[in-house]
Amino acid sequence: MATGSRVTRQRSSVWLSERKTPRRKGDQQPVGLDRVKIVAATMRLLDAEGLSGFSMRRLAAELGVTAMSVYWYVETKDHLLELALDAAMGEIALPIEAVRPAEGCADPLAEPRDWREQLRQLASEYRQVLVRHPWLSALLGEYLNIGPNSMTFSNAAQAVMRNSGLPDDKITSALALVYQFVYGFGTNEARFAARCRAAGLSQDELFHDVMNLVEDRPEFDEPRQIMEARGGDTVEEMRDREFTFALDLAIAGIEALRTP
Repeated sequence: MATGSRVTRQRSSVWLSERKTPRRKGDQQPVGLDRVKIVAATMRLLDAEGLSGFSMRRLAAELGVTAMSVYWYVETKDHLLELALDAAMGEIALPIEAVRPAEGCADPLAEPRDWREQLRQLASEYRQVLVRHPWLSALLGEYLNIGPNSMTFSNAAQAVMRNSGLPDDKITSALALVYQFVYGFGTNEARFAARCRAAGLSQDELFHDVMNLVEDRPEFDEPRQIMEARGGDTVEEMRDREFTFALDLAIAGIEALRTP
């Protein structure tokens, strides 16, 4: 994408738009429609058909309205995708102790938990939402991602990392380590699942088909031995073991650098 396009898209972010009521002159507000319903339908379509199959016309048909009725509530398709992105981020269950009262009404009586446990929760929840919504990874980075749910997630993650004892000048780097690991892991996991659905196979079936194809090839001997040492009877078990241990490695690195 050209730099100019990125700048234009960022400046026109729905979160920076001055348009409070997206009504267009001459249009009448559609009956039985609101932004919440539009965003929910958008997410359903994206889950089912992906970004390539999504259009405002397709969304309007799903809602049983005209495309102009949708534009009564959202100014552009980009704005709608930003809203869907933030709605997906809102599905992440946050450690209640790490949420500021103004953002999430944190329980002042909540039992404080170790930052490692909180970080594991954030990472696991982030992974799940990436897998549940395969289109999400493509939108992250395309947009400013400064919606209310995204900022609540970001602030909670920063609070968890600050509780680790890591110096402030290392917090963003430590979060980048965890974010990028989970982003890559969850994105690959979602793509493999989509490939299996397209092939009409379960993930275990496709995995074993591939392993059978390379069984007699010597260059795969060492990778096969390493995979067998990892353990796990199913693709899900293998992934969970890899994710858990890799996250433990990241946490160990953070521990090594934190202030005593």
